[in-house]
Amino acid sequence: MPSLYLASGSPRRRELLTQIGVPFSVLSAEIDETPLPDEEPAAYVERLACAKARAGQALLGEDGGCVMGADTAVVLDGRILGKPVDRQDALDTLAALSGREHQVLTAVALVDGSRCVSRVVTSRVRFRPISSVEAHAYWRSGEPRDKAGSYAIQGLAAIFVEALHGSYSAVVGLPLCETADLLGHFGIPCWQGLEGEQP
Repeated sequence: MPSLYLASGSPRRRELLTQIGVPFSVLSAEIDETPLPDEEPAAYVERLACAKARAGQALLGEDGGCVMGADTAVVLDGRILGKPVDRQDALDTLAALSGREHQVLTAVALVDGSRCVSRVVTSRVRFRPISSVEAHAYWRSGEPRDKAGSYAIQGLAAIFVEALHGSYSAVVGLPLCETADLLGHFGIPCWQGLEGEQP
């Protein structure tokens, strides 16, 4: 069975892979995340996921193994909402998302030296109206500072979510259903190390 490496610094992606019983090692692969001119959000996240996986593969050199890359973008009215640059940016983003539906696109890619296979998952998230007091309090919590779209669905921002259509794990950062399918194509099973009585 090939070894799996995760080219991501995201603790959420590490937790999600661990959740489905897949052992892995972490690689730090830095890439330029600047969108290309007129690049569609789905193409953007897929390109970055593949670039992260390939950058991780380059670090491995001759060691082989499979490298996973992933990227998530929050999209409103066709515009990618990145991580906030400062407090006002986060407050403006939360105000824009308030009472509206937005998209969350997450791409996952696997590279093994001879091939790169990727999947893109789109989910729709609707926020209830967010008051200015709530937005300021949320910023003070520190949670929005390094999050795409200035929020974390698995954290304090869960109270803003009125509806979700799609994959919850993809909104967190890794679409587990699609990831498991992708891993299977590379000979890496989920639920490794499970113990229990046979039926």
